[in-house]
Amino acid sequence: MEFITGVNRKETLEISELISGGWEGKTVTVNGAVHTIRDMGDVAFVVLRKREGLLQCVYEAGVTGFDLKTLKENAAVEVKGEVNREERAPGGIEIRLREIKVLTEPAAAMPIPISKWKLTSNLETILDLRPVSLRNIRERAKFKIQEGIIRGFRDFLYGEGFTEIHTPKIVSRGAEGGANIFKLDYFGKKAELAQSPQFYKQTMVGVYDRVYEAAPVFRAEKHNTKRHLNEYTSLDFEMGYIDGFEDVMAMEAGMLQYVMKLLETEYAKELKILNLTLPKTDRIPAVRFDEAKQKVSEKYNRPIRNPYDLEPEEEQLISRYFKEECDADFVFVTHYPSKKRPFYAMDDPADNTYTLSFDLLFRGIEITTGGQRIHDYDMLREKIKARGMSEEGMEHYLMIFKHGMPPHGGLGIGLERLTMKLVGEDNVRETTLFPRDLSRLEP
Repeated sequence: MEFITGVNRKETLEISELISGGWEGKTVTVNGAVHTIRDMGDVAFVVLRKREGLLQCVYEAGVTGFDLKTLKENAAVEVKGEVNREERAPGGIEIRLREIKVLTEPAAAMPIPISKWKLTSNLETILDLRPVSLRNIRERAKFKIQEGIIRGFRDFLYGEGFTEIHTPKIVSRGAEGGANIFKLDYFGKKAELAQSPQFYKQTMVGVYDRVYEAAPVFRAEKHNTKRHLNEYTSLDFEMGYIDGFEDVMAMEAGMLQYVMKLLETEYAKELKILNLTLPKTDRIPAVRFDEAKQKVSEKYNRPIRNPYDLEPEEEQLISRYFKEECDADFVFVTHYPSKKRPFYAMDDPADNTYTLSFDLLFRGIEITTGGQRIHDYDMLREKIKARGMSEEGMEHYLMIFKHGMPPHGGLGIGLERLTMKLVGEDNVRETTLFPRDLSRLEP
């Protein structure tokens, strides 16, 4: 009988360990995938692709005990050699190869040149070949940035006393209403894929006061635009005992500041690969919905066509306005009309045609929707009745208010949209690992 006592530490080294120093002139063992081979004759550069980036190895005829002609790109290998300082190499080091051991060989040549600095294939081809196109260095960098966003979101909120929760994605009733619902047959019962964790995260405010979740949500939207997905990752939090929806906006501003600092310090390599400049988060302007519409209408001579919602062009113009006027990359638009907000949104006591809610715009697109929720049981039932809605199927949701809830509010952030604008892409599919849209169910 054997016992497993913990992680098996390997003799093979990672790039960060080699760069940390003390290995120059020493023989080391490293594994990785052959990213590219540049054959110069008697000397060749074999560049390995590892989880932390690229590592340059030098093959020398008559020195390295291996026939270079048999080595294929994308083969998984283990190499042994001497560490040398070389400022022109990635990370400033290279390995003078002595041995190469092939662990696995590819069965076919790569269908696209992933070793190029930037993929030049069209987006549909890149997505069709997603399992291998993601191996491109720039593609990998985008999703490391996305990792940093989620990591910062979690770390910041945990530090602010929030509890992470995991809510069901198969539900009996959608939280947002409307027709964009994926319907399911759940063992003979009618069910839906969750549009939002809204009901559940409000429920958990009554348990933990402050909660957050990073999880998929589903929208059966039958349009194919650069900004919409049918499945995306929503970064949600909900907080109790607020004085107003401004507390929610302030918490998001603090979270964004934390995320940007984390990216700056721990994802500098990816920022450099993508040539990114991080947005400013120290002072985020907040403007009323009706005032924002009026400002862009006057400055850019654009008539107001929809008084109840922001059109995509208006979102772009509002962002442009506050960039020009305040040098702001983000802008909160507050007090959305009640007509366009869900039933649980708290109406403005000063004018109940508006709500105590907001969107956060970032470089021309809405990435966040949030606000204060109705916490009074009778008020919530009245709002449901006024909307012509039925309480059927909402018994468990209404239960939390019947038995007392604190003033609370929260938000949901579209992770892929935030990443898209942060890395400078203009299509949300570019920053979705495996997109699900109107026409794409694979890979």
